[in-house]
Amino acid sequence: MIYRTHNLGELRIEDIGQIVTLSGWVDTKRDLGGLTFVDLRDREGKTQIIFDIDFTTKDVVELAQKLKNETVIRVVGEVKERASKNPNLPTGDIEVFAKEIEVLNPCDILPFQIGGVDENLSENIRLTYRYLDIRRPKMINNLKMRHRMIMSIRNYMDKAGFLDVDTPILTKSTPEGARDFLVPSRINAGTFYALPQSPQLFKQLLMIGGVEKYFQIAKCFRDEDLRADRQPEFTQLDIEMSFVEKEDVMNEIEGLAKYVFKNVTGEEANYTFERMPHKEAMDRFGSDKPDIRFGLELKELTDILKNTDFKVFSSTIENGGIIKALAAPNCAEKFSRKVIAEYEDYLKVYFGAKGLAYIKLGKDEISSPIAKFLSDEEIKAIIEKTEAKTGDIIFIVADKKKIVNAALGALRLRLGRDLNLINKDEFKFLWVVDFPMFEYDEEEQRYKAEHHPFTSIKKEDLEKFLAGQTEDIRTNTYDLVLNGSEIGGGSIRIFNPEIQAMVFERLGFSLEEAKERFGFFLEAFKYGAPPHGGLAFGIDRWLMVMLKEESIRDVIPFPKTNKGQCLMTEAPNIVDEKQLQELFIESTFENK
Repeated sequence: MIYRTHNLGELRIEDIGQIVTLSGWVDTKRDLGGLTFVDLRDREGKTQIIFDIDFTTKDVVELAQKLKNETVIRVVGEVKERASKNPNLPTGDIEVFAKEIEVLNPCDILPFQIGGVDENLSENIRLTYRYLDIRRPKMINNLKMRHRMIMSIRNYMDKAGFLDVDTPILTKSTPEGARDFLVPSRINAGTFYALPQSPQLFKQLLMIGGVEKYFQIAKCFRDEDLRADRQPEFTQLDIEMSFVEKEDVMNEIEGLAKYVFKNVTGEEANYTFERMPHKEAMDRFGSDKPDIRFGLELKELTDILKNTDFKVFSSTIENGGIIKALAAPNCAEKFSRKVIAEYEDYLKVYFGAKGLAYIKLGKDEISSPIAKFLSDEEIKAIIEKTEAKTGDIIFIVADKKKIVNAALGALRLRLGRDLNLINKDEFKFLWVVDFPMFEYDEEEQRYKAEHHPFTSIKKEDLEKFLAGQTEDIRTNTYDLVLNGSEIGGGSIRIFNPEIQAMVFERLGFSLEEAKERFGFFLEAFKYGAPPHGGLAFGIDRWLMVMLKEESIRDVIPFPKTNKGQCLMTEAPNIVDEKQLQELFIESTFENK
């Protein structure tokens, strides 16, 4: 049997007169007495099918009249010119008059309608019936764009001389930042594999192995709290190169990014990506992935207020904190106390800020709950520093540096959206470079690697590191940001085993612990490791930004919910007790 001679987005006016066979899903159906109109749909589009009593048999027309939406059918018919053409449809100049029909598979009552836009359709329902959700034009288009993106990557990397090499999924648990997913071994009782957070160690070992230019579209796994742009399993474009410096990697990656961007969006990024040091990004935007499509920059007030009599500010400075502000344009009349209180609660709940001070610059007066605690000179200096104008509101946060940057950085983004300051049709790439090597974790009372522990230190700061300094040590790092989302990050790696051992020591690993966790990796560096560096892109997040989607789940075929669940397959789920016994595992979970 021939199911199709053409797909349903293919027929044109030059095909008039042909006898064709088409198969697909019934998208919509309209009955007009002796005429039944069916829009038949497949992955490539729609074609209008006419069931006319004057053109075919009565039983064919009666069968067509009984069709339900999403029933799978096969029709044979003649292509004719359409009387009322549809300029919005590629096949809108023609229609097919059916001679034969066969129902290949009927459709039961649908949990939701496939066609149209249902604003009330819950994401949970969509994910439970993901195979139906994928039929929707938006989702099938997103999957097409995903395919186009991955093919563009493969074509570019092949032409650039990279080898596609796959690395293990079952590997060893190593501390790389997030929590590992563990897999118990039945054969080796009491031991566990870990699913890779990234192929980081293996790609560096491939450089030691002489591969020189490697890439892989790899599945990665991180057991961490989820959000709109994060999944427990995700797809990563992993890249590594030997005998390179930072500029070599960044230039290659920038070429790749422009090529993929054009293939997916159809737009050109024909400019050199701006570069911004990490410190500058934090100072100006409170974020290491700033959205530079709009201004609203943060201004530091610590020096201005270092002698203030306002105890909230003075005690913050005395305790090593900072004070920053930003000016929200034309909001003095627009924002009531209730609106400001909502912003304050947002910063308190999600970013740990103690409060949100403000100064309104009205037409006739300056008003603020903290004005009575500040001198006229201090208020004037704050206005000048923030470059605020009449009609603006100055928002101020005083706290530890990390909290201030996180809170005001988030407030900046929210104001950008709420005030329509962001051009949603614009794309802005940005390199954020020179991240610090170490970040102090207040909860664990120890230093952690800002990027990862294999990142090389900038030549200018290496002597300070070797002399024992840990704070303010910069690295040869580079993150690629698009519209405020980090889509890729990488670095030039440490290839000196002595320096690598010192980094582990600063991170709190004893020599024995380092050997236990990374012994095979450190051993490899004894046998002639070349200078090397690379980068990894988050495929899903990058595609999400390019397609202007709000959630990463809309660009992944079968994603998990925010609770890490697959509603369609009901994973994760309990397993048979026998399976646990075979793996020498006993669950301690109690359902309270």
